[in-house]
Amino acid sequence: MRNRILFSILLLFCGLSAGAQVFNRPPLSGGDYAALPLGAVKPEGWLKDQLQRQAAGATGHLDDLYPEVVGENNAWIGGDGDTWERGPYWIDGLLPLAYILDDKALIAKASRWAEAMINSATDEGYFGNATDHPYIEGLQRGKSHDWWPKMVALKILQQYYDATSDPRVLKVLDGYFRYQLKTLPSTPLGHWSHWARWRAADNLGVIYWLYNISGEGYLLDLAELIHSQAEDFSSMFHSGGVFFKQNSIHCVNLAQGFKTPVVWWQQSHAGFDLDAPGAALDFIRNTIGFPTGLWAGDELLHYGDPVRGSELCTAVEMMYSLEEMMRITGDVRWADLLERIAFNALPTQATDSYDAHQYYQQVNQIACTRQTRSFVTEHYGTDNVFGLLNGYPCCACNMHQGWPKFTRNLWYATRDGGLAAFSYSPCSVTAKIGGARVTIVEDTFYPFSDEVKLKLSVKGRCSVRFPLELRIPSWCTGASVKVKGEERQVAGGSLLRLEQAWKNGDEIVLHLPMSISTSRWFDGATVVERGPLVYALRLEEKWTRKEFEGADRQQYGPYYYEVTSSSPWNYALRASDMTIEFLRERPYSGDYPWNVDNAPVTLRAKAVRLPEWKEYNGSAGQIAYFTEDGCDTDQEEWIELIPYGCTTLRIAEFPTRR
Repeated sequence: MRNRILFSILLLFCGLSAGAQVFNRPPLSGGDYAALPLGAVKPEGWLKDQLQRQAAGATGHLDDLYPEVVGENNAWIGGDGDTWERGPYWIDGLLPLAYILDDKALIAKASRWAEAMINSATDEGYFGNATDHPYIEGLQRGKSHDWWPKMVALKILQQYYDATSDPRVLKVLDGYFRYQLKTLPSTPLGHWSHWARWRAADNLGVIYWLYNISGEGYLLDLAELIHSQAEDFSSMFHSGGVFFKQNSIHCVNLAQGFKTPVVWWQQSHAGFDLDAPGAALDFIRNTIGFPTGLWAGDELLHYGDPVRGSELCTAVEMMYSLEEMMRITGDVRWADLLERIAFNALPTQATDSYDAHQYYQQVNQIACTRQTRSFVTEHYGTDNVFGLLNGYPCCACNMHQGWPKFTRNLWYATRDGGLAAFSYSPCSVTAKIGGARVTIVEDTFYPFSDEVKLKLSVKGRCSVRFPLELRIPSWCTGASVKVKGEERQVAGGSLLRLEQAWKNGDEIVLHLPMSISTSRWFDGATVVERGPLVYALRLEEKWTRKEFEGADRQQYGPYYYEVTSSSPWNYALRASDMTIEFLRERPYSGDYPWNVDNAPVTLRAKAVRLPEWKEYNGSAGQIAYFTEDGCDTDQEEWIELIPYGCTTLRIAEFPTRR
């Protein structure tokens, strides 16, 4: 109790207020960038449409759609029901969405959970439910204080503070971290389940955040203790063995653990840790990797055959990992990879109305039907259809964080008083700089268009001097920037720094040329790319809504969608005549862009049909993706390619014939 009183007194002198940014303090490394207050970045254009669809869909109404688990009976809000990750997963996405959209009803819904977490704190520092866990097999019974679900709750409380500056959050976190320091030696991370060992970076991240506010030295001791009990991702990534072993680790554990070496590097200062994710990417690219920026994982890791599955939780958790790594290091390659996932894998794995999702997506996906496929883990044929609780219900609860957190991380504050844009999408950002209120409106149809216009508004002063840092993607050659009418060339894979006195009405125009290119993936398959987007064969899509019956209805929800097509799909590209051309582009007109009918950009390519490549068990059948000689029709056709994120059915890894 004495420690908590002292901490309360310390907070009075921290000087933190609404709008303050939290940068790393010594001895932590990195951290020259800080998240802006929740709500400082507002979506515009297609991104605003995307978030509004979430609010009207499952994100805003999951308690109505899934009341038996995230409804009134949930233990996190005082019931005697589910005590596990699902409720916190939902709020981890709902809370930032609510504050970004300034939606009062959703703010009230999310705040109820945060308030319940705050009010549940005990004198010993524990918070959250303390009931038996009724759903997860293999847990020790008794009062399950499993560390893993609390890690999601920690992220919720951090975001709640970012939105409200409520000092009670800091007190609860301080109490809980002291409780962890006292309790972890006897009940370590793996005491109740293995998940916390793999996902400890979520715990570490909030510890460092609180340390940067309070400066309490015990927090670094706690971080060291937690890291000692966690999986050693740095060694794992440098050795690379897990990427060559089939069914080695869980696909989402890899996504959440991907940031672990960089998060820990802040305290270790070791190049071995900082370099580990880069080493992992080199292995992933040639083993389990997909061109979407993800990997084959259904549920366990597998070589990157394009008909293997990729779980939706993997996409949103890997995005969060990259956002944290971007902020900590300022390394633009993590922004490149973030956009790769956000603009390709993420949009295609949920319906346009955000009322259903796909548990596993396939890079080559010719049908979404209820039947068993060649996945490591099967869920009675529900993995590939679009439903509410299909597969495991974790994704129904966890998918909501992807777009809101991407929106928030479009802009950062810099330690020297400026702003930095690491990723691009239509939005606006507002911050107090040098006594002025600065707003930057980002007018763009990126990632479909190659132009980004930034228009500045300065209120409170005639002008204000501060630096602007703008990422130039690594894939971009011939990029240019025009400031106040003066244009110059800039190098790809860099952070462009512009520092001057900015005044109301100033405009910056980035031109990021997007050239068509190809790359080779699984078994030599050809992938077509342009800028941050992968392109895929355009197939006509027929969506059919169906009802689950009986016990399936209770387990998987009331409905699901199957998607089929009568379009031919078994095409190959010829290495000797790899002709791919720009066909047409549609400017943004307010239509939702992420579907086959509204695809903003279309390419065309010369291709040949492969009669021997047939459907097998609902998927594209086994084939040699690269051959010196192959059986084809010998008749070239023009096929249309559209952005991967606009497709549900597609071929994105094309067999390659000499």
